[in-house]
Amino acid sequence: MVSPTDVSDPAVNDPAVNDPAVSDPGTTGADASDPGTGGPTAALDTLRRVFGYDEFRGFQAEVIDHVVAGGDALVLMPTGGGKSLCYQIPALVRDGVAVVVSPLIALMQDQVDALRAVGVKAGFLNSTLDLDTRRLVEAEFVAGEIDLLYLAPEALGSQATLRLLERGRIALFAIDEAHCVSQWGHDFRPDYLTLSMLHERWPDVPRIALTATATSATRAEIATRLQLTEARHFVASFDRPNIQYRIVPKREPRKQLLALLRDEHPGDAGIVYCLSRASVDKTAEFLVANGVAALPYHAGLDAATRARNQQRFLREDGLVMVATIAFGMGIDKPDVRFVAHLDLPKSVEGYYQETGRAGRDGLPSTAWLAYGLQDVVQQRKMIDTSEGDLAHRRNLAAHLDAMLALCETVRCRRGQLLEYFGQPATVACGNCDTCLEPPESWDGTVAAQKLLSTVFRLDRERNQRFGAGHCVDILLGKQNDKVTQFRHDQLSVFGIGTELRDTEWRGVVRQLLAEGLLAVEGDYGTLALTEASAEVLGRRRTVMMRREPEKPVRTAKPRGSATVVAELPAGAAPVFERLRAWRAATAKEQGVPAYVIFHDATLRQIAADAPTSLAQLATISGVGENKLAKYGEPILAVLAEGDHAG
Repeated sequence: MVSPTDVSDPAVNDPAVNDPAVSDPGTTGADASDPGTGGPTAALDTLRRVFGYDEFRGFQAEVIDHVVAGGDALVLMPTGGGKSLCYQIPALVRDGVAVVVSPLIALMQDQVDALRAVGVKAGFLNSTLDLDTRRLVEAEFVAGEIDLLYLAPEALGSQATLRLLERGRIALFAIDEAHCVSQWGHDFRPDYLTLSMLHERWPDVPRIALTATATSATRAEIATRLQLTEARHFVASFDRPNIQYRIVPKREPRKQLLALLRDEHPGDAGIVYCLSRASVDKTAEFLVANGVAALPYHAGLDAATRARNQQRFLREDGLVMVATIAFGMGIDKPDVRFVAHLDLPKSVEGYYQETGRAGRDGLPSTAWLAYGLQDVVQQRKMIDTSEGDLAHRRNLAAHLDAMLALCETVRCRRGQLLEYFGQPATVACGNCDTCLEPPESWDGTVAAQKLLSTVFRLDRERNQRFGAGHCVDILLGKQNDKVTQFRHDQLSVFGIGTELRDTEWRGVVRQLLAEGLLAVEGDYGTLALTEASAEVLGRRRTVMMRREPEKPVRTAKPRGSATVVAELPAGAAPVFERLRAWRAATAKEQGVPAYVIFHDATLRQIAADAPTSLAQLATISGVGENKLAKYGEPILAVLAEGDHAG
């Protein structure tokens, strides 16, 4: 086995298009060498001939070379970074069938369709197949008539499946979404824990585990649980420079979301994440009522509705999917222009995984989060009442603390996000809200002392506990029914906080909760002091805070589909739109997502270069042999329409 080593590639994620179920390798990187051959290598030849790209990107070549030679690998690349090619190319170069373990049963058909579109023989086995189709795929596997076979992890718990695999020749095992093996992670799947048996049962077959999201601790856990401790590690840059990260104070989140869609992403495809099923349904209804084409997705919907909505999102342009986190893993739709969160994610890993579904094509996209005091209260309560032992709750709290720190930071958000994953950020990114509109920080020590004193006096003097709203009312000196009923206007802290507005005091509460200087207790979310509170009350600790803006600040110019079209050369925009219309009709006729035909980036290059022959069209990135033969003449006909019109 190869000794475990780390290969880091800070430049792996140059903006580039990703082919269907296949990530575009871009334009950098060395050739992968095929042992024992000279000249153009088998891997590079396959890349050019099948997928239509000239060169590998980043360390794709190194990974492919390593796996082709029989080595094990653990690969971390951001969504859209090119992970799929790292096992698809070896599957085509090595003898036998590559077995791909994926949790995405609902998307296996699309993954297989995308590979077949470029001429790759692929199949899948899962519970959606009828008996005759299953037998056909099994026979193709045993006969070696397919190149890749997709399986769900639970299938490998079946003796029938294991016996089937033993009858064929396996080229490699690819374990996709490998972070699912981590019990401390954001998307744990128990069936992944059994995958260590692949090494035990087929010790000579190389394995490659891939994920977009893992800290160094999660990476170590993946390696241990999958028996990949001797595997070579390839760790790409986590940066997605085309995504603009923005976190805004939550006021009226649905109206704020609607403004974002109308002002910056009209007609764009996007995903909106909500914490609860009820919130998903209400938000989808709100958007539809306001003229936005939106669909709901959550576990409370029947399977047929979920499948239908997912298929529509993948196949139609400009739809917004409103969903719980049950939606999104493995979504290869390249033109998702925004991912919005109306509730606070539970961890930075989850947040990064979800926002990474935007802009897979490398074009400008937005990651937008509305965040407020109630989010912190709700998440703290969920942790306190969660099942599991103290260690589990502490782990959940640590994940939340990191997410809160990202929300409250006054420095570059992208830099803080990258540092969480162990990647040093040396300069500000210039494409997040804190870079575009630097927030002010202020010494909030006195304000913190006033707030903590209010909580202290309610608890110690009156043996009472209240939520944030009532504590703020006391500080502002409001004479409302609750204040009068409990005679809280007689407390020494009544009215001592009029120097701040209501929203500013709520920001103080939120930031104290985020720093662990205040706690939430009970079913009603009442405030309580922590051990650390004494440091502030005793004037032994300074508390710097992020200043709350008086009104929302627009930090970005519109960067939706109109911007994408405007970036085309003069005269190419109408050609691009005609190509998109042809692609939509072709995709509908074939019953596949539009990106399976061609990605926007490929159509943009065709529109810009205006090839007049098949030979010229073959030079376009993303046009491989199979697609050239299948779609070449129709594309040239679409291009010729413009000449005739002129």
